[in-house]
Amino acid sequence: MFFQESIFRSKRVLVTGGGSGIGLCIARDFLAHGASVCILGRDEEKLSRAAADLKASGNVFTVSCNLRSDEEIPRAMDELASALGGLDILVNNAGGQFPGGTEQISAKGFRAVVDTNLTGTFLITKACFERFLKKSGGSIVSILMDMRNGMPLMPHSAAARAGVDNLTKSWAAEWAHFGVRVNSVAPGIIRSSGLDTYAPEFRKIVEEMALKNYAYRAGTEEEVSAAVLFLSSSLASYITGQTLFVDGGESIYSPFLPPRPHDRLPAYLQNKRN
Repeated sequence: MFFQESIFRSKRVLVTGGGSGIGLCIARDFLAHGASVCILGRDEEKLSRAAADLKASGNVFTVSCNLRSDEEIPRAMDELASALGGLDILVNNAGGQFPGGTEQISAKGFRAVVDTNLTGTFLITKACFERFLKKSGGSIVSILMDMRNGMPLMPHSAAARAGVDNLTKSWAAEWAHFGVRVNSVAPGIIRSSGLDTYAPEFRKIVEEMALKNYAYRAGTEEEVSAAVLFLSSSLASYITGQTLFVDGGESIYSPFLPPRPHDRLPAYLQNKRN
């Protein structure tokens, strides 16, 4: 990490979907820089394992909640208040999808992805703002995907994440006078445990896609986390309503100059070779 060790000291952070993958990495990095962190998810067993893994890094708490159920969120807010005493930073990382083209996605499947990735993000963000951030100000960062040019084989998730991108802009304007900044991070292909949920044949497609950027590799969880911490910090105090693409240049891919193989990894990734 490239921040002062204490940059988030006394800050209280909620990371949804913090039990594994990118969310777990984000939680670990906030703890390493002095924050108290609550991780939220549906699977209590997964949360318990994550909390045990994070405990040595600092003050970590867990809250079990299904973001698709607006009935559970008030209870989650009460537990969050009890654990942290308030909130300064919300990271909307929770989400999920499955691969499939439009013809393969049922109405039920489409609604399930939109309910989790878009509606769930709306509900938890609205609740956190009304309960905590409206009074004290703070920062909200949502994790999207590299959907700027559409996302074939995942149109349900791309549509939902594009909705969150627009919510980012709307919330940034609505809540600016409360001292709340709202931004998003859109990762490209990232080597994360989330890939393990896909069938081998789709993982192969993803591995091939990982070379369609100008970094000519997949990104790491740490690189996504670094973007989240930056946008959450005072270093980004003049940034709101923006989406930062962490994709190695995937979103500017041009057939006139396709990415070329190279072996120029930054120093901090020398031991994380693909």
